[in-house]
Amino acid sequence: MYWMIYVPHEYQSFATEFIVKNAISALFLEMGLGKSVTTLTAIDKLMYDYFEISRVLIIAPLRVAVSTWPNEIEKWNHLNRLSYSVVVGNEKERRQALRKKADIYIINRENIDWLVNKSGFYLEFDMLVIDELSSFKSYSAKRFKSLLKIRPNFKRVVGLTGTPSSNGLMDLWAEFRILDLGQRLGRYITHYRNTYFVPDKRNGMVIYSYKPQDDAEERIYQAIGDITISMKSCDHLQMPELIMNEVPVEMDKTDIQRYQKFKKEMVLTLEDKEIDAINAASLSNKLLQMANGSVYDEDKASHTIHDKKLDALYELIEETNGKPVLVAYWFQSDLERIKKRMKVREIKSTQDIEDWNKGKIPVALIHPASAGHGLNLQTGGAVLIWFSLTWSLELYQQTNARLYRQGQKQTVVIHHLMTKGTIDEDVMKAIKRKERTQEALMSAVKARIGEEK
Repeated sequence: MYWMIYVPHEYQSFATEFIVKNAISALFLEMGLGKSVTTLTAIDKLMYDYFEISRVLIIAPLRVAVSTWPNEIEKWNHLNRLSYSVVVGNEKERRQALRKKADIYIINRENIDWLVNKSGFYLEFDMLVIDELSSFKSYSAKRFKSLLKIRPNFKRVVGLTGTPSSNGLMDLWAEFRILDLGQRLGRYITHYRNTYFVPDKRNGMVIYSYKPQDDAEERIYQAIGDITISMKSCDHLQMPELIMNEVPVEMDKTDIQRYQKFKKEMVLTLEDKEIDAINAASLSNKLLQMANGSVYDEDKASHTIHDKKLDALYELIEETNGKPVLVAYWFQSDLERIKKRMKVREIKSTQDIEDWNKGKIPVALIHPASAGHGLNLQTGGAVLIWFSLTWSLELYQQTNARLYRQGQKQTVVIHHLMTKGTIDEDVMKAIKRKERTQEALMSAVKARIGEEK
């Protein structure tokens, strides 16, 4: 077997030592910084140099559990003494994987509940690694409750993510409840809310949302700072230029009026069909669809409203003069309409990814929910067009990071098609607001490499 020689960057050595020195550690590392090899190096040291641990459980998104972590273990020369078992597949396959003798057991997050509550295995792990800690931000989720049940069994815990607070500071409580069992941000969400937040939107006694107290950010960062470090790609890697561009799209006067009427009355009449929005979430979805150019009725049939975004997309692609273009879409109707208008190919399989990276696909379509972890597209192109936006900062940043990451040699251009006077503008504002909150967090716990902590 051929192994690559590992020559760590200074920031990787710093992060590895941080994990080794701290029984609990949170690493907010932007995509492309090599968090897997950094963590595995720490595991190798703790297991075979310091004899502190003997069995590690790694929880990761499915694609990452199956390929990224095993590939990293097999890739590097210094990790050749680590053995692993991937606990995925059907129940029989998962049981076989758990019976296999190994140093590291890698499982996808969807199977945590099964592992804890249904597998029947006595779980003798002494170290836990959570890849994409932000996927445990919901304290009501089954995966959170299941993991919390076995969390005291681990004497070492590492949380890895590039998007720690994708929806604001409220996300952090559940993530750190798993990491330190409530030492820093409290054992109960109510305590956390009362300490750092005040009611925002309410109706009488019913509180719908909270906003941070004036000094909340600073106090939260202080509370978690001893076990948390952050690193940004641009601080540690030679990254190409990134250009963010907003492309305004204008609907006809008639369509604007129709949009505004629907927004106000939540009912839209189209020929012989009446489309209604039953609640705020449904209205938000349908307004996004209308901004894109079509809308679904209750029978899930799509009705075209306008082609302005499609026209703008076509023009942008023409302007690239044959350079490969990646297009992010959200709704199935967007996908179908784009496919009708131009020759495109969806990025779904390993073959699609390979062909894109070889420059064989002029226009590729990708859904943000499938553009997550472990998907590297940086060698195939440097232009991304958001046909339809998402409210999720996490999905937004992960999709952008498919192109703008280590290994990208060209200037990356990210276009956002935005229909004027519509919800598109609200989504963009929300994304920017969430980014500022996260940016503040990342800066507050930034790793000072070369300085004494």
